[in-house]
Amino acid sequence: MTANRIYNFNAGPAALPEVVLEELQASFLNYGNSGMSIIEISHRSSWFEEIIDDALGRTRRLLNIGDDFKVLFLQGGASLQFAMVPMNLLAADRSADYVDTGTWSTKAVKEAQTLGKTVNVVASSADRSYAYIPRDIAFHPDAAYVHITSNNTIKGTQWSRFPDTGNVPIISDMSSDIMSRAFDPAPFGVIYAGAQKNIGPAGVCMVIIREDMLQRVPESLPSMLKYTTYAAKNSLYNTPPVFAVYTVQLVLKWLEETVGGLDAMEALNRKKAGRLYGCLDTTGFYRATADADSRSLMNVTFRLTNEDLEKQFVEQAQVNGLGGLKGHRSVGGCRASIYNASTLEAVDALVSFMEEFERKHG
Repeated sequence: MTANRIYNFNAGPAALPEVVLEELQASFLNYGNSGMSIIEISHRSSWFEEIIDDALGRTRRLLNIGDDFKVLFLQGGASLQFAMVPMNLLAADRSADYVDTGTWSTKAVKEAQTLGKTVNVVASSADRSYAYIPRDIAFHPDAAYVHITSNNTIKGTQWSRFPDTGNVPIISDMSSDIMSRAFDPAPFGVIYAGAQKNIGPAGVCMVIIREDMLQRVPESLPSMLKYTTYAAKNSLYNTPPVFAVYTVQLVLKWLEETVGGLDAMEALNRKKAGRLYGCLDTTGFYRATADADSRSLMNVTFRLTNEDLEKQFVEQAQVNGLGGLKGHRSVGGCRASIYNASTLEAVDALVSFMEEFERKHG
């Protein structure tokens, strides 16, 4: 690890690959011999055209999506998508099914309802503080779409298998686990992801939308709130967040060329999570908060025996070069976010610290 850098377990903005940070640093004063910084080049320039086209191509290859999908770069984060999805894709005479698995899916439901849309919450894990992913869900065959949150950062749960929704398209918020594993994109009508957790910095949201979904977009919406606006202009209708898109491009390049694709990335993610959950499961000192069959490979949430001990744990971890381990303010406890860029070395360092902390305080 580079000198003076800690192991970063923040939930977002989160760790980026060091090779990406180094390339960003090199391009900050003079990008591609342009004589300008990456944050100074025009979004209409050939330099940025190459960046965005490369990012689009790598997204298609990594996710194995065809020409029937458009890849867009939008601003407003995933939170704006909570509103844009129903605005664009849920007509007044239709209803949509939502699965509530925690804070972000709850917010998605609220935004759709605020717009006056008909929302069916067909399943929820609120009965046990969102510690699990619901199974055996009865979806409505005439629903306009099914909305899920693929990974829940705050509660540490994740869909290990995506639901069978028949012919109803799935719309998924994949902000915290996009590009972490391979999956079949065919059932999905829309995949959206705020970049700042697993594929880049804050400031850009990747939206992958199937062509047939674009046909639903009403002309009456404001231009900046229509998916068709961005699809028609290759995400260049207005000035995009150039630096954020460039960073995403570099992360995708790292995934494709250094890691070796999503199968290799998933294998590494499973190894990292396995080591951390293995530590949690071999002791009564730590307790994982998510059910074993619903555990996230990205966000490992756990509690200690009391809150004072948890505070000591987080503080002493920081002193030992392990940052970002405090749980979300809404739930407390501890959380280690081990996204793609988090290394096996980082997880091993955390496990060693946890074992030593237990020896001293257990």
